[in-house]
Amino acid sequence: KASPPESEILSMHNPCGLCTENFAPAGSRREVKSLKRVSFIRQSLLRDVAGRIDYISNPTRQEHLYATYETNPEPFWDDLAKENQVEFFHSGRDGQCVEARELIIALPEQLMKLDPDALLKFFTEYFKRRYGVECSAALHQNKSMTNYHIHLVYSERKLRDEPVVKIASRNRYYDENGRHVRTKKEVSDENGNLRPGCRVIPKGEPYEHHMFENKIELFRKKTFLKEVKESYTDLMNRFLGDEEKMMVFPQNDLYLPTKKIGKNNPLADEIAADNRSRDVWNESVRTAIEHEVPEKMIRSVKMVQIRDPIARNIYVKGKSHQSFRKIVERAAATVRTVTTAWHQMTSEQRVKAVGEKMADFLEFCSAKASKLAEKQKIR
Repeated sequence: KASPPESEILSMHNPCGLCTENFAPAGSRREVKSLKRVSFIRQSLLRDVAGRIDYISNPTRQEHLYATYETNPEPFWDDLAKENQVEFFHSGRDGQCVEARELIIALPEQLMKLDPDALLKFFTEYFKRRYGVECSAALHQNKSMTNYHIHLVYSERKLRDEPVVKIASRNRYYDENGRHVRTKKEVSDENGNLRPGCRVIPKGEPYEHHMFENKIELFRKKTFLKEVKESYTDLMNRFLGDEEKMMVFPQNDLYLPTKKIGKNNPLADEIAADNRSRDVWNESVRTAIEHEVPEKMIRSVKMVQIRDPIARNIYVKGKSHQSFRKIVERAAATVRTVTTAWHQMTSEQRVKAVGEKMADFLEFCSAKASKLAEKQKIR
């Protein structure tokens, strides 16, 4: 099992939980690469930042809370949430306001020998120095004492040195829903009186108060999480021996990473079934590599029979666990057929199969795997 998926196409859901299982990189009979543990860092959006911080840092709500640390002044998170909510309301967008973001950083058990307060401060201050935003963090262990991890909540906005206050150049009118309108007539009844729930801000009075800068665009980019994973993995490796070093899950690897099923996840059964299909694929890949099937060939099967079909299926029908499993298991059957054929081929045939005839060879193996599957269903 490994960390979260390598791409959005293969990522069917974003379940809660932590995962620091071992991942076996591609190897062969002639060259066996050492196993490395894969680092796990997940990001989530927070729509109640104050409530989330209380949850992760409150000793009465956490059974195994080792340390807490924050870089922000009080009442930073309440002010941030208020300004985010006001801005979101005035934007008129649908959905829910994102008040902050959170990183869950799984730590190797070797770090448990370090002082928890110093460790948490080190990891939190590292983030603040690098990105210049305020953070609130907590160091936890799960109930089964198998996942030592950090919850790091961070702001998407920097606090201004001086608040920006906007002064009304004329009377400003707001309707019952809090929306700004241009004229008094739009908020008045037939007698010219202000309707209940409407309000006016007189000329010369402040109508907007901004304590924070605009949201930092970097945090919304896909490259940000990749950058964080790499930097924190390097940070953790400073405390580990050469044989304990961790790695970030390869983006274009042959294997499919499985997912950790979090506590009370409503999709637990579906995710477990997805993981079994991923395991079937991974086992087929391992067997193929052991029989020296070229990685180029396996990668082609993954692209043509997993990545592309899943992308098309999501575009046409939306995300479907059942379709995902069928696609992955069908591709795994093709890899098994390729392995059997490769084992029986002569050197000349292998050269052709890897070269200009590779597409034809893989198509033949796919058709053969499908026929075999149909026969098994009939039986």
